[in-house]
Amino acid sequence: MSTFIFYAVITILLLDFALGRTLSYLNIKASRSQIPDLLVGLYDEAKYDKQQRYFRTNAKFGWTTASFSFLLILCMYSFGGFAWVDGIARSLVENELLVSLFFFGILFFANDLLNISFELYDIFVIETRFEFNKITPKIYIFDKLKGWGLSLVIGGGLATAIILIYQQIPDYFWLVAWAVVSAFGLFMSLFYSELIVPLFNKQTPLEAGELRDAIEVFAEKTDFKLKNIYVIDGSKRSTKANAYFTGWGRKKRIVLYDTLINELTTSEIVAVLAHEIGHNKHKHTIKGIILSLATNLIMFFLLGLILNNDAFAQALGCQQASFHINLLVFSILYTPLSLVLDVFGNLLSRKHEYQADAFVKANGYGEQLISALKKISSSTLSNLTPHPAFVFFHYSHPTLYQRVKALVN
Repeated sequence: MSTFIFYAVITILLLDFALGRTLSYLNIKASRSQIPDLLVGLYDEAKYDKQQRYFRTNAKFGWTTASFSFLLILCMYSFGGFAWVDGIARSLVENELLVSLFFFGILFFANDLLNISFELYDIFVIETRFEFNKITPKIYIFDKLKGWGLSLVIGGGLATAIILIYQQIPDYFWLVAWAVVSAFGLFMSLFYSELIVPLFNKQTPLEAGELRDAIEVFAEKTDFKLKNIYVIDGSKRSTKANAYFTGWGRKKRIVLYDTLINELTTSEIVAVLAHEIGHNKHKHTIKGIILSLATNLIMFFLLGLILNNDAFAQALGCQQASFHINLLVFSILYTPLSLVLDVFGNLLSRKHEYQADAFVKANGYGEQLISALKKISSSTLSNLTPHPAFVFFHYSHPTLYQRVKALVN
């Protein structure tokens, strides 16, 4: 049984890598396609050349990082690397809870350190070369330290809770662990912007003036109660523009990047926020939460079935089942189902995006949304002709062409 599980793991790893590289290859070929008529003029000749160079640079870099990660994890699974790390953890501590925590800690920091060189190249070479990066070495170092601290506190705390649930009530592990993780996720969806974001960025209430007045007029027109409108200093890290809607109920909040405010007109910003209000009107946030809860329940139920099975641990060279080793095996075996669920989630997400865009159009801001989307895509050097297969598997939003076409018709 353990031999079959081992070969199943290796097969899934190979097929997943092959699928990812095939989709990437198709997407690179499609990037040379003729720009659709609706998007002609978005890039002038010089900027289009820059966009193509940016896309290909990132594509080649993606191949390098993906290949490195694949070969590393393939070697770890094939040659007993995880059993070796398990042995290191057991040589340091005896308590099974601490063994699992040390095991995950070693893998987390080892993986992060191995990938720092790629991360630095991406930020300080590629993003800097194409004039996007605003991160200084000081910001990078402090971001990294804060990220490690949050991983230790939040990740370590949540892992401890889940492992203790497994140890104390194994028969109902899947249900109780799912409930704990779900409660934590709901808490973070409410308070993430208040508790986590301030550690990395400064958020300030949008000042009174033309923009806030225009937003409040639209919110009142569409019967959307909104008090929390914030501006985040995204320009300290990148020139790319963005906006997002977070929270729900009384905790809902709209956050505008300062780069967005600098690039778009007042009516275009209102159109972008109208899109976010459209999501709320269609209850997309609640539907997304329900879908996430359902898929997580499936995952925890299946995980609970294999956590105590020695054959899964033996597939990686260990003698008996342990939470951390069996979880690693499960994470690979779950990949095909996860892929299917992700594709379904992306299909639903793209449907929701069309509905939110339709809401904007119905309220008289369709043209302004088109203009805003084009400006944002142009400023970020977006690929205008992604391959349909790549979009099907990876895009949570319709392409720019698809959105503009739907808004025009």
